[in-house]
Amino acid sequence: MKKNFIHLVKYRWLWIALSALFLLPGIIAIIYTSVTYENHIPLKVGIDYTGGTILQYRAGKKVTNDDLAQTRENLDKIGVENPYLQVLNDGSAKSIISIRTTFIDKDSDLGDKVTQVIKREYENSELIQVSSVGPTLGKELFKNSLIAVTLACLGIIAYLSFRFKFDYALAAILGIAHDILFVIGIFSILGLFCNVQVDGLFITALLTVMGFSVHDTIVVFDRIRENQRYYSKKMTFGEIVDASVNQTFARSINTSLTVLLTLGALYLLGGVTTKDFVLTMILGIAAGTYSSIFFCSILVDFWNDKTAKSIVLKG
Repeated sequence: MKKNFIHLVKYRWLWIALSALFLLPGIIAIIYTSVTYENHIPLKVGIDYTGGTILQYRAGKKVTNDDLAQTRENLDKIGVENPYLQVLNDGSAKSIISIRTTFIDKDSDLGDKVTQVIKREYENSELIQVSSVGPTLGKELFKNSLIAVTLACLGIIAYLSFRFKFDYALAAILGIAHDILFVIGIFSILGLFCNVQVDGLFITALLTVMGFSVHDTIVVFDRIRENQRYYSKKMTFGEIVDASVNQTFARSINTSLTVLLTLGALYLLGGVTTKDFVLTMILGIAAGTYSSIFFCSILVDFWNDKTAKSIVLKG
């Protein structure tokens, strides 16, 4: 085998310390927000989960993303909190502008102010629909999101236990927890200092990150299993892990880098409404690449050491 470029097992406490360093600020933010927020959720959630009001206007022209950016600024000025704007094109020369925000009471004049802003910016525009997303529906959506994440984790455990062994499955799940905790921690910090809210797209991004993280981890685990089959009598398990990680390192970095370049372009040049979704993907994929190489492999090595020592003691 070629000489190893990365000494994973030799410096495994360094990689564990780096993981702890990455996670610690987010964990502190999660604990703080879980205690201080009324709903005790470590994230600022949008109207998908808390409920809110949706206003739809038919504009007198085709609306562009630049138009929406200016509209968002004007809505902020009149006190509309974190408005979510979307353009719905029906194939005609006119566009429908959908505005989602927190609950607007019937007695409040905020709805009228929003209408004035829209009519001032878009000639011949008209309000065509006002609807509300109740808090009950928001709670149901939040519960379904947690169920989706739980089912995905159980499916991953079942597959990896069948494909490899249970200790590999456990390491992969802990790697996913590492990645998800990192992303949630960052968004908890952003919620505290930048008032960033999460919506249904955030859960979609987390599920995608989980799949990407496991995919990358499986590549490393598959190489460990293959090398163990051929070199178990010549090398220790730690040496096999080191060799396997080095053999898959370039592939993992190249794959992640191409995805991150695409996501970077989307974040910088894409619409405002998708920025948080893309940021979640960027953070999750970067964390997933790190964990598949420097975290999950180390956990498998730890587990093997513990098993070997247990066998020696029993013997």
